[in-house]
Amino acid sequence: MNEQQGDISIALISVHGLIRGQNLELGRDADTGGQTLYVLELAQALAEKPEVSRVELFTRLVKDESVDADYAQPIEKVSDKLTIVRIEAGPEEYIFKEQLWDHLDTFSDNMVDYFRQRNRYPDILHSHYADAGYVGSQLANQLSIPLIHTGHSLGRVKRARLIANGVSPQEIDTRYNMIRRVDAEEYVLATAERVITSTHQEIEEQYEIYDFYHPEQMRVLPPGTNLSQFKPPLGGELSSLLFRRLTYSLASPQKPIILALSRPDTRKNITALIVAYGQSPELQEKANLVIVAGNRDDVDDLESGAQQVFHEIWLAIDRYDLYGKVALPKHHSRDEVPFIYRIAAASGGVFVNPALTEPFGLTIIEAIASGLPVVATEDGGPRDIAANCQNGILIDPLEPKTITDALLTLFRDEAQKQQMIERGLKGVQEHYAWQAHAERYLKLICPIIKESERLPRRPIARRSALYKDRALVTSLDQNLMGCPDALSKLLALLKQHRKSTLFIVATGRRLDSALRLLKHYNIPEPDVLMTSGGAEIHYAPKLTTDTHWQKHIDYHWVHHKVRNLLDDYPGLTLQPKSEQTYFKISYLLDTRLTDVEEIKAQLLQEDLTANVQFSFGQYLDVLPIRASKGMALRYIADRWQIPLERILVAGGSGSDEDMMRGNTLAAVVANRHDEELFQLTDIERIYFAERSYEEGILEAIDYYDFFGACCSPETNNSDPLAGKKEAI
Repeated sequence: MNEQQGDISIALISVHGLIRGQNLELGRDADTGGQTLYVLELAQALAEKPEVSRVELFTRLVKDESVDADYAQPIEKVSDKLTIVRIEAGPEEYIFKEQLWDHLDTFSDNMVDYFRQRNRYPDILHSHYADAGYVGSQLANQLSIPLIHTGHSLGRVKRARLIANGVSPQEIDTRYNMIRRVDAEEYVLATAERVITSTHQEIEEQYEIYDFYHPEQMRVLPPGTNLSQFKPPLGGELSSLLFRRLTYSLASPQKPIILALSRPDTRKNITALIVAYGQSPELQEKANLVIVAGNRDDVDDLESGAQQVFHEIWLAIDRYDLYGKVALPKHHSRDEVPFIYRIAAASGGVFVNPALTEPFGLTIIEAIASGLPVVATEDGGPRDIAANCQNGILIDPLEPKTITDALLTLFRDEAQKQQMIERGLKGVQEHYAWQAHAERYLKLICPIIKESERLPRRPIARRSALYKDRALVTSLDQNLMGCPDALSKLLALLKQHRKSTLFIVATGRRLDSALRLLKHYNIPEPDVLMTSGGAEIHYAPKLTTDTHWQKHIDYHWVHHKVRNLLDDYPGLTLQPKSEQTYFKISYLLDTRLTDVEEIKAQLLQEDLTANVQFSFGQYLDVLPIRASKGMALRYIADRWQIPLERILVAGGSGSDEDMMRGNTLAAVVANRHDEELFQLTDIERIYFAERSYEEGILEAIDYYDFFGACCSPETNNSDPLAGKKEAI
């Protein structure tokens, strides 16, 4: 053990990708991205600390004519104290991380040989990603060297993202080796002394679903930012060619710039920013709005989600007549991003991140480092950034007025804005510079090296199921807003059983409307959110939209023909734009003038295949024929491989009916017995709760022993009295 100052030896392990000391090939493929840059910059920052004697970065040796010869060098001396060590493991050629699992034990053994040949062992191991975590755990257990770990991404979270992209569960397990990856992540959680995360949200919403989750093991240590690249204005920004390119469409380009920079993704919530700007003449007078939303030549060539975002942007610009006030440049290069921030800062502007959810918030840090005050979503990582930098105002991304108010606060008080800029520049240096990161890193590992802060382990057992094996589904409006005490009890139960239970909320509301209601009632983001009557499916923790489902339901859907037929139909009134989506056309129905069956007949007569849903006695939604809550639920059950017999559906409206028919465990809460779901009384196996709202859901959970046997009492032969259980 090395305890003297200037004699700490650190071994960083990053198995996959192409890593070298300079000219990183970032973006070459999925394995050569942010992680390789993070690990190299961390290694360089640690090597500059006087307390550190040696940093060795271990990666895989690659001899392949298709890649540079640099990756075939066993030893690369980057600086006096930093060395990249390339270990032989598996084939000589370059292969992706999913193909490395069979070769990781060889990597571990060869690392041990490297240490033994030199008779020199590190004081601490730091693994990056699951594959290196497996290697690090092997070495830690074999050599009694403490291990710390950074996951970068997690298998269980990625599985949800792959499902959203249409990858089958079988392909996920075979192509991505997901079972081995999740097992490795559990192994490293059982072994590591500390796990480093970027935000508190990462701990609470991602690691918590693992069996070997130790919250006391986690430490938030956000990555550093290259402050030599992102810095305040240097002069001349407003006379540059890039400034003219960004602002050529603006009537008064000299005004301060409100800058937004993100992908054209629904979750980035760009339209809400335009609405906030459009609703305030004062804001339009004080500043221009510049939105940098990726690169495009022809919007029609973009994927459907991005096309929809641009469509909504242009509609909002037109609705508020913002021509000459909003710029939407078509192209920019990655190298120009720091300059774009500086242009906005030089103009006296503000950076806005209005995303619905923001796990980390790197653009916010870059903007602060560039001398910009920020207005950012209160969801996720920006909370940590705001606490550290005190450089801006957090807003509710679902309420555009909060964005307007925050921006006006900054533009009305120049002194306050300048104070925020100064605090931000100081906060970035203190919390997000790589040298600051290295200092906090050493404070974290030194006590572990000296064995004064080893992690006390409590007994934890692995579950028999690798993934969640049951699901609770509930509608929103008539189920989760009746009894606050019962809601708290229900949410506590779901949190207690989060590792085994998929929590699904199904609603006819749009995504933004559903999120607004969830937030109002302090309901955590569910694992799956089915919105627009089952026409849209979103997965936590990033509200990832299931694009495969959207392609599936687009079959024979002719939105404009349905509108042409029904918009002027007697008894139908089109609901506001806020209730409409491409896959859901919503009306108010006056049953005195027409009825649902007549509407269905008219659609059939015009050869329009559609699914018509009627709820709460007045709301009529027309969706694609393949879209409904029940169809979406069965799709989710198949994708997540959860049997319908282990899914409990608590219904509250007519549109819930097809979720409750068939093989699911079903319950109707008491407040809906005599309304739209009364016809289900003919189905013996559907449970009709004696209580209403959340209390009815709790009653159904008890009736079906949902967190235990998870079955109808009539089928639970082990308990002949199960069907007579009293409600809780």
